[in-house]
This record gives sequence, C-alpha cells and structure tokens, in this order.
Amino acid sequence: MLVLLFLVWLIFNGKFTVEIAIFGLVISAVIVLFMCKFMDYSMKKELKLYKSFFWFIKYIAILVWEIIKANLSVISLETSQRYELEPVIVTFKSPVKTSVGKFILANSITLTPGTITVSQENDEFVVHALDSSLAVGLDSSVFVEQILKLEGEGR
Repeated sequence: MLVLLFLVWLIFNGKFTVEIAIFGLVISAVIVLFMCKFMDYSMKKELKLYKSFFWFIKYIAILVWEIIKANLSVISLETSQRYELEPVIVTFKSPVKTSVGKFILANSITLTPGTITVSQENDEFVVHALDSSLAVGLDSSVFVEQILKLEGEGR
C-alpha cells in the first residue's frame, strides 16, 4: 500500500524532485500507519491479498482450460452416433470448508459444459451431468484441489 500511495503521489504531482519524493514517502507512511491503527489494516492482510490474487489468476487459467476440455468432450458425445447419453444426478461430499470455497466450486462446476450444480447444502453437492462420464471424479477434481490449496494458505 505504501508503494501504491507513493506512486499516486508522484502521478498527481506531475514531476519528480527529491523534495517531492521525500514528502510523498513521509505522507504515504503516515497514511499507512493511520490505516494500521484505525482502519483494521495490516501488512499480513495485504500479503494474503496478493497471494490470493495470484491464486485467482491461476484458478481462472485452470477454469478456462477445463471449460475447453469439457466443451470438446460434450461435442464428441453429442456428435457420436454409437454412443447414447446417460444423464445422471450425482451427490458427493466435498472437503472444501469455507463458504467462499463452496461458492467457487459450485459455480466452477456449473460453468463447465455438461454439468450443473443443482444444490449445495453444507458439504453436500448435487450435480446433474449430461453423461455419466462427465460426473466421474467431481469430488476430487482440479477445482477442489486448487480451492483446498487456497484454504490452506488462509489458515
């Protein structure tokens, strides 16, 4: 936050001199100290936020890759003349503990073609899959692994 405030100070000043830089650092430090004392701000929270941001970018990349794979799988199932679809409703318990993690997991399953999260109560998820092959391994999917890693960092 200190660096961000200092950069904003420099941008608003429009020029760089030693006096402006020193004054900007002092003012930025005072603002950060004020935030720590009166606004429940801490450097630990900021570092956790940065770690979560990089996790979020990684998770989005994994989600896009899984969506592409599921699209190809659904296309092959739909265009296959030899294979008859077997829609199935699967119930499984997830090891994900936080409500945010459960929310992310349920929406990731729904965003992936061929599967829809029907309901989620406590640790139990009910998922409708277009075919039984798409429902295999939902309880130990790459989504669950990544969310559990995030929850482990948060403790």
